[in-house]
Amino acid sequence: MTYLRLEKITKRFGNFLANNNISISIAAGSIHAILGENGAGKTTLMNILSGFYQPDSGQIYLEEQPIKNSSPHAAINYGIGMIHQHFMLVPKLTVTENIILGTSSNFNLNLRKKSAEIQAIAKSYNLEIPAHTKVENLPIGIQQRVEIFKALYRQARILILDEPTTVLTPAEVKSLLKIWRQLAASNHTIIFISHKLEEVMNICNTITVLRRGQVVETIKTAATTAHKLAQMMVGREVNLIPNKIATEKGKIVLEVKNIEVKNDQNLSAVRDLSFQLYSGEILGIAGVDGNGQRELADAINGLRPVEQGEIKFTDQINVGYIPEDCQKMGLIMNFNIAQNLILKSFKFLPFCRYGFLQSRMINNYGQNAIEKFDIRATHPQLKANQFSGGNQQKIIQARELSREPKLIVAMQPTRGLDIGATEYVQQTLLAQKKRGAAILYISTELEEVMAISDRIAIIYEGKFVDILDPAITTVEQIGLLMASGVKSN
Repeated sequence: MTYLRLEKITKRFGNFLANNNISISIAAGSIHAILGENGAGKTTLMNILSGFYQPDSGQIYLEEQPIKNSSPHAAINYGIGMIHQHFMLVPKLTVTENIILGTSSNFNLNLRKKSAEIQAIAKSYNLEIPAHTKVENLPIGIQQRVEIFKALYRQARILILDEPTTVLTPAEVKSLLKIWRQLAASNHTIIFISHKLEEVMNICNTITVLRRGQVVETIKTAATTAHKLAQMMVGREVNLIPNKIATEKGKIVLEVKNIEVKNDQNLSAVRDLSFQLYSGEILGIAGVDGNGQRELADAINGLRPVEQGEIKFTDQINVGYIPEDCQKMGLIMNFNIAQNLILKSFKFLPFCRYGFLQSRMINNYGQNAIEKFDIRATHPQLKANQFSGGNQQKIIQARELSREPKLIVAMQPTRGLDIGATEYVQQTLLAQKKRGAAILYISTELEEVMAISDRIAIIYEGKFVDILDPAITTVEQIGLLMASGVKSN
């Protein structure tokens, strides 16, 4: 039975057509996936459903009755709640305080009573919620549970999950999949947005694929495969598993000896960590977010001091750095493509002469990079903030890799990217490996790290607990090390 229906939804932003006459029917108690590349229209459509945007035309029906989601508050009144990829939680507040935030105008809050109420409701959903704990002290997987329960507390019957497993360990993902099945069994309707096709195949009943703002197909999960879905999303043949390139391991490019690096709170984030990285090699680093990966990458790139130990480069080499957050660290969002491409070289010829920037040379360089790195842009004067995450990542790659660095540090290089963009990033890095570059590939995407790496280091609480050969190691073994730092027997 159709519970939610979107009929002929259209949305424009200026001349850009984000949603083009989209119609989708979603059954009650189902888990329905919405798939598509970055820029396919998924987020715009979900923002319309959750009241953040208004459609230019079209209608939303709930139980065959037309509704108007004029705001997120109106949407939650209709029982529609969205759990965002980046959690909307206040770290310094407790779980109870986060859950009730904005639900009452009463200044005389009885937090003890509210906590008891929350725990009772959570128990009815088979959710364990540490009501008195501050959010900042919770593992990422439990924070995700809090986000889900926050929507349930507001009596949401439709849950929109936007990339919900991006930063979770395999064990946390398994736990959440169980929770979503339980919610669907209790007649909640779940809309699941993800780039992880195996998860989609595992958890969803029905899948709608979008491409360039239009519906390509809506299909039952049992009637398709991950490979077919990838083809529908991208419109061409896609390699889901990168073709690992065999290369001769060369000389040592980077040597890290017993380093200690502190985080922004002046606490040790990396402790007594040592490794060597060779030319023509990809060393993957797998771990749950917050175990020192960012501090290690920053230290290697000279962005954070090393308290003890030594980071040694064998030659005077240039380093290419693909940062974790392309918008905050990789790009100046209000600069255009050409300007972002020369951020590390604007002082030098041919981009600067006698202290003056050479506009024609900069624009020509930008146009060449657009063509070489397949940046989906009509000209280099377009600003970075006008592009999808995949194209923003390509701009960073164009800047960092055009200089042919001997060492590349790639920090979460495919986070939030679609199938096509992920394939492009991985193939580009494999080409750099073939050229002889040494690559440090840091990611929480375990299967991805295993597929692309020659060796995998598992980081836990700032230390490497093991360095393994992915060819003779299982996902379960690495997942256990990521979650606990304990080796299996």
